[in-house]
Formats: sequence, C-alpha cells, structure tokens
Amino acid sequence: MDLQAVAAIYAFAVKVLQIFAMLFAFGLVVLVLYLVYMYLADVSQTKQAIRRNFPVLGRFRYQFEHLGEFFRQYFFALDREEMPFNRAQRSWVYRAAKNIDSTLAFGSTRPLNQPGDIVFLNHPFPTLAKDAVPAREITLGEGVARTPYTTRSIFNISGMSFGALSVPAVTALSKGAAKAGIWLNTGEGGLSPHHLVGGCDIVFQVGTAKYGVRDAEGNLDDDKLRKIADHEQVKMFELKLSQGAKPGKGGILPGVKVTPEIAHVRGIPVGEDSISPNGHPEIRDVDSLLDMINHIREVTGKPTGIKCVIGTSDWLHDLFEAILRRGIDSAPDFINIDSADGGSGAAPQSLMDYMGLPLNRSLPMVVDLVEDYGLRERIKIICAGKLLTPSVVAWALAMGADFVNCGRGFMFALGCIQAMQCNKNTCPTGVTTHNPDLQQGLDPMDKAERVYHYARNLDYEVGTIAHSCGVPEPRQLRRSHLEVIGERGVAVPLTTLASLAESRSVIATDRRDQ
Repeated sequence: MDLQAVAAIYAFAVKVLQIFAMLFAFGLVVLVLYLVYMYLADVSQTKQAIRRNFPVLGRFRYQFEHLGEFFRQYFFALDREEMPFNRAQRSWVYRAAKNIDSTLAFGSTRPLNQPGDIVFLNHPFPTLAKDAVPAREITLGEGVARTPYTTRSIFNISGMSFGALSVPAVTALSKGAAKAGIWLNTGEGGLSPHHLVGGCDIVFQVGTAKYGVRDAEGNLDDDKLRKIADHEQVKMFELKLSQGAKPGKGGILPGVKVTPEIAHVRGIPVGEDSISPNGHPEIRDVDSLLDMINHIREVTGKPTGIKCVIGTSDWLHDLFEAILRRGIDSAPDFINIDSADGGSGAAPQSLMDYMGLPLNRSLPMVVDLVEDYGLRERIKIICAGKLLTPSVVAWALAMGADFVNCGRGFMFALGCIQAMQCNKNTCPTGVTTHNPDLQQGLDPMDKAERVYHYARNLDYEVGTIAHSCGVPEPRQLRRSHLEVIGERGVAVPLTTLASLAESRSVIATDRRDQ
C-alpha cells in the first residue's frame, strides 16, 4: 500500500473520530439539558413529594416501583408479606387517594384459609342502588352536653399531633377533612391555626401533658380549655389515657422537632424533648376519671369521652358499675378504643411489640360489656388501629363500632411511603418532618384532594360491602354478616362464638334481664 492510500485512510479515520467526538459532545450537551429540564420539572411539580425533594434521583423510586411488579417474585416480598402494612394495603390507599381505578384482575392474592381472617356473607338479594341510603346520623352527648355533636361520618382522622406531623400535612388534613365531611382529631399536641384553616370538625385531645390547655405547672387550665371550646369547629373533647403504640407511656416528641411554633402551641420550651407523663397524675381510679370527664364537659359544654388501649378488663367493670351508681349522665359520651398495633410515632419496641390487646379482641369485649351494662345507647364506640381499607372498616362497624378513626391511612394519602422515619425529622415525603427542604415536597392543596378522595372512596366501598350483605347502609352491618376462619381453616359464624366478656355486676345483670 502506497503512502497516498495510507494518508487517505488516516484522514478518513481522523474525520470519523471527529464526527464521533462531535456527536458525543452534542449528546453530552443534550443530556445535560435534559437533566436540567428534569430537575426544573421535578422541583416545580406538586404531585410527587419524592421527586420534588430529590429532583432527578427521585424518579428512580417510581421506576423501581414499576419494575417491582415484574421482578418482586424473585427479589421482593409478596403483596401481603410486609409489616406493618403490606403492598396490597398501601396500593389500595394510593389508588383511592389518587381517585383512580381500584379494580384488580385475575383473582385475589389474599389466602382464604388463614385463622382469624374474616369473610363477609353476601345476601342472595343485595341492596339495589335505588334502595341504598346514607349512613344514619349519630349524636354524641345528647341530653348531657350543652352542645351535642351530630354527624353522619363513619371514617375519620385519628389523633396525630402538630409536631409529630408537619405544617403542610396538618393543613392538607384540615382542608381534606372539611371537604369530605369528617372530623380531624388534634392528637395531644394542642390546637394550631393549621388545624382550623380548612374549616373541618375538630376533636380536641387532652393528653397526659395537657398541651395547649396547661398552666405553668402542667395542670389543666380551665380558662384555656374554655378558649379552645369557644372555637365553633371544636366539636368534642377526648381525654387520652393511653395510645396504641405505647400503652403505659406518654407521648414522645424529639427536641429536634420542637420548633418555636410547636413550642408555643404546646406551651413548652423550644428544642427540648417533649415527653408526656405516662398517666394523668390527678386520675388514679375510675371515680377520679369520671370526675375529670364531667369537669371537662361542664367547662366546655361539649361531648367528652376517653381514648385508651385495652389491657386488663377489671377497670372497665369498675367504670361501668360506678356509672350506674352515679347515673348514666356521668358516663363518657364515647370510648375510643385504640389497638395495640396502632401508632405512627416514636415508641419503645418493648411496648410497641408486646403491650395491650389488638383491636380484634378489645373491640368486641368493650362492645359486649357496654351492652351488658345497659349503656349501649349512652356511650358511643370509636375504634382505631390499622383500619385503613374498606374490609376492616366494615368489620369494625359489624362488631359494634359507631365510628372508625385512622391515622396511618391518611398519612399514606398524604404521600407517606412507609420509610419508617417518623421519629427522626428526616421523613422523605414531608409528612412528619419540620425540615423546610423536605416539607416543600408536600403541596397542601394537592394532598388535601387526596385526603378527600381517600375518605370518599373508602366510604363508598364500605357501602358496597354493606349492600352486598343485604343492608341499605353501613351502620346496619352486624356480626351475623361475618364469619371468622377457625384453626382448621373452616369459617365459623361469629354469632356462635362465646361472648368475650360478661358483666359481674348485679345491677347490670338486673338491667339486662328487664
């Protein structure tokens, strides 16, 4: 090969390399511009908190979530294997909150032979759409409180305090609850302007530290109590004895989450750990409990009840017997039963794992006792504890609950991804953090719509279950509409099972026999 040919080949190779270099440089510029575009698109959108807080990188989360549908059988847990909430539960809440199709194909992934699982009994003549009616109204505190509270709501927002939740999260819950026509429980952290901003009904929780209604020594301040009650939105007061995640221990808010605003609302120092007492010092028996309930109701003029996790049942017998001695007007207007598997905040693992009764045992026990003592019409039953899908809400109503509260379901509606960072101020979706950079990912207006859709769609599907059972509205569901899977995998009617509790009182027995 002569030198001229070699030179030509060399020139051609150089030209090709130059073209590739130009293409590479052009591609690199395009990539950079595309990354800039994705960054700007991510930080300006308000639909996905992860993308807004972690521009570009956050997109991988959604890609992996999508690929998980195809690879999870090899690399990931199955739909119903995770705790505390599995993928099937979270996915239903996400779809309901986004108001997208919640139907599935090719059959259920839920086993139908696991002991303790429930099965609803469909009726051969289900309720037709034209015969369906809204849930009936229930009045709390009727004839006792100066300002009773009447509502149709079935599914409401459980106590999650301002401090545990961020400003945009509380704002979104308030606005969404107002649109859905449900109540918002403040939790023990006091009443903030963010609870009021949406105009929803509010249940004010009086915790063991009396945040928001305490004096300098931590005692109940009647003037502050009246000031809270003066808000028309505040419909009821709830005296918290214990909560699901940590029965026997008070609330825990790490100092890193005690901002100046939270400190002002609670009446505590800025930046210091906020540790509530593990009980009310002035409530040491059922008589002092009834005294406190009646005192709050008298000062506020509004229905007043208690929240507790059920462990031993002896105190319930003492409580109901004391009510019968004093007169039924002395009773709490409601009992809110929290399940031992409830709670989203910080708690010792020993209490979270082992303390208290789960709701499937405590709810029927309390309902049976209240009925047995002849107090069912006087005391309304509220319950909470992992009740975030239609089937378990319908179960609770059938077991005798008048209302169902939920906390973590509404956290999922706000965008929670179960990152398990609630106690660290590092929540990646902005739900439980006071880091402004992370909070910016949670747009209150968008998430308020999701809260509304979640509550509305759950209410609709609970109604669907009721109609399939042959009743026109959810509050007519009864235990006769359910069967429970026994140890051998065979369904057993709930009505054939022995009552979980019976009164020990002669007074109550006499009332029952009348």
